[in-house]
Amino acid sequence: MVQHVIRTLALLGLTALPVTPPAWAVDDPTADVGTLSRDAADRLYPAKRAYSPYADRTFPSRPFFGDTHLHTSFSFDAGAFGARLGPADAYRFAKGEQVTASSGQPARLSRPLDFLVVADHSDNLGFFPDLLAGKPGIMADPTGRKWHDMIVNGEGAAAAIQIISAFSQGTFPKALVYRPDGGAYRSAWQEIVKAADTADDPGRFTALIGYEWTSNTAGNNLHRNVIFRDGGHIAGRAVPYTTMAPFGSDNPRDLWAWMAAYEDKTGGRLLAIAHNGNLSNGRMFPMVEPGTDRRIDRAYAEIRAKWERLYEATQIKGDGETHPYLSPNDEFANFERWDKGNLDLSVPKTPAMLAYEYARSGLKLGLKLEAETGINPYKFGLIGSTDAHTGLAAVEEENYFGKTSAMEPNAERSSRVFVKGAAGTLYEWETSASGYAAVWATENTRAALFDAMERRETYATTGSRMLVRFFGGYAFEPSDARSRSPARAGYAKGVPMGGDLGPAPAGKVPTFLVAALKDPIGANLDRYQIVKGWLDERGEMQERVYDVAWSGARKPAEDGKLPPVGNTVDLASATWSNTIGSPELITVWEDPDFDPRQRAFYYGRVLEIPTPRWTVYDAKYYGLTLKPEVPTTIQERAYTSPIWYSPAD
Repeated sequence: MVQHVIRTLALLGLTALPVTPPAWAVDDPTADVGTLSRDAADRLYPAKRAYSPYADRTFPSRPFFGDTHLHTSFSFDAGAFGARLGPADAYRFAKGEQVTASSGQPARLSRPLDFLVVADHSDNLGFFPDLLAGKPGIMADPTGRKWHDMIVNGEGAAAAIQIISAFSQGTFPKALVYRPDGGAYRSAWQEIVKAADTADDPGRFTALIGYEWTSNTAGNNLHRNVIFRDGGHIAGRAVPYTTMAPFGSDNPRDLWAWMAAYEDKTGGRLLAIAHNGNLSNGRMFPMVEPGTDRRIDRAYAEIRAKWERLYEATQIKGDGETHPYLSPNDEFANFERWDKGNLDLSVPKTPAMLAYEYARSGLKLGLKLEAETGINPYKFGLIGSTDAHTGLAAVEEENYFGKTSAMEPNAERSSRVFVKGAAGTLYEWETSASGYAAVWATENTRAALFDAMERRETYATTGSRMLVRFFGGYAFEPSDARSRSPARAGYAKGVPMGGDLGPAPAGKVPTFLVAALKDPIGANLDRYQIVKGWLDERGEMQERVYDVAWSGARKPAEDGKLPPVGNTVDLASATWSNTIGSPELITVWEDPDFDPRQRAFYYGRVLEIPTPRWTVYDAKYYGLTLKPEVPTTIQERAYTSPIWYSPAD
């Protein structure tokens, strides 16, 4: 009787009832009201059933695009290379304002970014703005005055060579070193913090405070970008950790200890993002702890997994997803490669180094170490970022402002040497117009973005702003891919990118709900792939790439490979058309090779159709003829954070 009265009142709109009914509204007062099914609750309480499928939505409904790795004139090397834009300028540009680049050219993004981290190098932070300004402490030193006068008199390039050489060779005047305990250093950090706090506009644009810790012993790049969840009132209570003795160290363990001390002292929160490892010469994902002969142990695995939740998989200095040597059966592995040597090309690359540098291999090594130690130290999500040293997060192919200010658009950059060393020569055309970080957060605020990064609900793009979803579970059905809101099923039935799948229920196989939507002003999509890595029954690392959704009526060949999507690029006019490909891809895929006993990870890779590379836009604009070795087209792509499967112990 009570149920009948409630239903009648609700249908007449005379009452509003809670989703979970009180005990008095149930005929059986001993019933557990929390066990009512959704359908039963909807039938019993129609007044509370939302017609709108978007009402009461609590999961992230859009990705926010940004850059976690941008340098300004406050970075020692960026200033030496000609950067004159500071942190405040970088935030203005990221917000969509037009600025004048260091080369004197007007610059503007096609669309504003949603967030930015100015991640200036912590070593010698703030030196160059003071040098340019002729601060008394610098002008009092004869070498400092000489460098200042050279720059003012138009000899900036010669001054830069002297400054960088002195710093790298250990002959930099001690009086000019900006020490973390000095007033000039602290003043520079406070200016960076203030610029972020001023630019931060919760709900519209997020300015996360951060810096780059620059471990580069012997030219082997182990840089980390350190990101604060906090505002300046907390972040400003510390100064960045450096590699400069006695104030810092080049050992990642010491950085992690500093991060722990910061959190203990301030109550704030930090995370570290490892720099694209392709220039580390085999040191980014070690199996033996650097500087020792000890195999990575549980203690190392725990601390690294705690602090390094994300990895930078793509940026200007090359793509770091995988390498043809490591993935010979992956026809898309040979993408924007930088594999000649370490950061300064002082030591050549050897094939043995590659497995310890690339994201896919690092994820596999993590599975192996987890089997040995019980903890996966390389359980990271994926992002992209620029590592631009210009103050400009500009990596669209037709709007690429280069790695350094000397590389800002000019007719020579498609042929000039970028760096030369014992390992060979890198040309400026080899830099990649990449990338951005995409973060699935509930809102555009420091707290929400940081929390999403910490739970690894992120993906990397090479510059495109395509929308990508990736969910894993055991109950997805083909009908889930027919929804216009696949995330409703994704979050209800499974876990998003960055999540974990526990042991498979008896008779169940992992299923994945995947979806991608093209960049609104970009290219159509070629295909959605799932990359799987696992440990086989012998404990050996394996991988496979599956095409799971694609455009057009193509069918896989006998070898399982999907035919190319085609190419509409007109090189002479630097144009292309969306007459091939698809604006969206969505499907449910079931792993056909699943073994419930084997540790595994899965991540999504989405490819666009071919479009002109930045070198082609330069050729058209400046009337250039490109050398045959210069790439002319590119298939922009996105890499999702993985979902990990763990068997029962």
